[in-house]
Amino acid sequence: MDLPDFKQKTGSLQIVQGNNMKQWKYISALFLILTVCTAQAETLTGRVIHISDGDTLKILTSSNQKIKIRLAGIDTPEKQQPFGRDAKQALSALTLQKQVTVDVQTIDRYGRTVGHVSVKGLDINGELVRQGMAWVYRRYTDDEKLYALEAKAKKEKLGLWSSDNYIEPWLWRRGERTFR
Repeated sequence: MDLPDFKQKTGSLQIVQGNNMKQWKYISALFLILTVCTAQAETLTGRVIHISDGDTLKILTSSNQKIKIRLAGIDTPEKQQPFGRDAKQALSALTLQKQVTVDVQTIDRYGRTVGHVSVKGLDINGELVRQGMAWVYRRYTDDEKLYALEAKAKKEKLGLWSSDNYIEPWLWRRGERTFR
């Protein structure tokens, strides 16, 4: 084989390798999509072993797997905000050391499982909103039930709604710290 034939064949080899890489990328992307879709349809059960803040907890499953859960559709005050500790205490009272069911919605960018949590049929996400310990996280939900619970808590001035001076946690995280 002379040099031009060799160059031609190695060039073809590189093209084949490039196509294989593209195929692997497509297969990997498909696998990721299927994994996320499967996770979204999942239901988890476990005992709550830790409360991070008003909308994040950790469960221990029967297979001894620890999973961090972010409550879907709501947002609670940050720890440093007024009612931040109250929201954490409310979530603790409702869930700590209790068996919960989590209807998984997605996995967030921090790797947390995001879902609706219930204890013996009680919707914990909704209960926190009902008590005035959480906002409806408008960016991530269109759940009319949560909006109605929030409106009622506001009207009755429950929890964080007992003050006219509040800052939504999503604004607080962006550095907005002055009351409107």
